[in-house]
Amino acid sequence: MLDRTALARLREAIRLRRSRGQVLVAVLCALLGFALVTQVHANTTDSFLRTARTADLVRLLDDLGQRQQRLDTERAQLLDTRDRLASGSNAGAAALREAQARARALGVLAGTVTDTGPGVSVQVADPQQRVTAAVLLDTVEELRDAGAEAIQIGAVRVVALTAFVDVPGTHDIQVDGSVLARPYELRAVGDANTMAAALAIPGGVVDTVSQAGGVATVTRRSAVGIDALRAAPTPRYARPAPTP
Repeated sequence: MLDRTALARLREAIRLRRSRGQVLVAVLCALLGFALVTQVHANTTDSFLRTARTADLVRLLDDLGQRQQRLDTERAQLLDTRDRLASGSNAGAAALREAQARARALGVLAGTVTDTGPGVSVQVADPQQRVTAAVLLDTVEELRDAGAEAIQIGAVRVVALTAFVDVPGTHDIQVDGSVLARPYELRAVGDANTMAAALAIPGGVVDTVSQAGGVATVTRRSAVGIDALRAAPTPRYARPAPTP
């Protein structure tokens, strides 16, 4: 007969074996669930691509191609800037010019300086007053994604902190506290063809405004002026570095 110590060891071994088996089953279930989720996601994407019209696919491919081209151009410019700053006897002057150009670009992004260049104007007619602040925000995001370097809506300069709000109890829209007048007009400086194509993609801004009973008209222009300015905020902690 087995003594009590041997029986205790046997029970412990059986319990450990059962515990390890449960862990193995749990791991296999987790892996199976992950595989199922991945497969469902892949099937959803493939289904969309299979059912899309040829014109929609062409527009999507064109948009991706234009974005890739912009990234390649930006990369080439950055590499060229690096090479110019790293070589030559006049590197100091080149660095100063580059810093000044960078400061100008940051001023445009912050809305503290004016900007002029090719771009688009977007007029959003809203006769049924069903266009919401979210639609205008989507328009701004599409323009930014398409490479807009400066945007203005009405008399308000659009920057990273700009807020679009539906006024409670009315059909009005406020942008940074200013009520916009209809029809809404946006102006953006950047590649006109790229921005116009981005707004016109299936399910994009033009379609969304149309579904709300409005009309979005995009006009390419050789010169667009962005003259609305924002006051530069006063830093709370930072202080200008002393001049050497």
